[in-house]
Amino acid sequence: MPTSHRSLLRALFALAAVLLINCAAAQALEEGKTFRKVVPAQPTDSPGKIEVVEFFSWGCPHCAHFYPLLHAWLAKQPKDVVFRRVPVGFNNDAWISLQRAFYALQATGDLERLDGPLFHAIHDEHMQLFDAESLADWVGKNGGNAEKFSSNYTSFGVNNQTVQADEMAEKYQIDSVPTLAVNGEYVAMADSTPGETPYLNELLANTDKLIAKVRAEHPAATKPPSKPVPRSQ
Repeated sequence: MPTSHRSLLRALFALAAVLLINCAAAQALEEGKTFRKVVPAQPTDSPGKIEVVEFFSWGCPHCAHFYPLLHAWLAKQPKDVVFRRVPVGFNNDAWISLQRAFYALQATGDLERLDGPLFHAIHDEHMQLFDAESLADWVGKNGGNAEKFSSNYTSFGVNNQTVQADEMAEKYQIDSVPTLAVNGEYVAMADSTPGETPYLNELLANTDKLIAKVRAEHPAATKPPSKPVPRSQ
């Protein structure tokens, strides 16, 4: 058999194996138990990628517990998976303040650096960081620019982002956090006691299965673009 034919067969067998693995993972899912559909499906910010969205709040103790588990999980994700976070307010004044703080820190470039420390300050040090003044003071004491933070906290842009975050949570029918949604189509669920480590690990495992399900359902849409072949002169 010519070498080119053998290479083609190997490629086809490899593709078939990937599809079988993806289908097996998808079959392990049970609608209403390990996931629910988002109806109607929502657009994502990353066409051609598989987008995972975490709905969360810094005020949520379960989200604080989830934070290191989630980051360990993220470090293992392939390049076709993109991640973003959406803070929720749930009509809770304290959480709305933290929701605004998220977008203000994003605007000042301090979000990544102060993300984990803010969880720690609220849940381990029991600091009452639930209003603009106390948040700005904390940001300033932790290496951020309190003045820029305050300016962004009350800005039109941040106000608009919080409104959009609330609308998004409503469209996804989010009523608790942390919650993970996959590709605007599915929301992961778990059977264990909410908030405890087995529940959070199960949530991540079911998110992995949903990612595999999306790959199986949309192989062309989620396939990384191939590099253009240079034309011969």
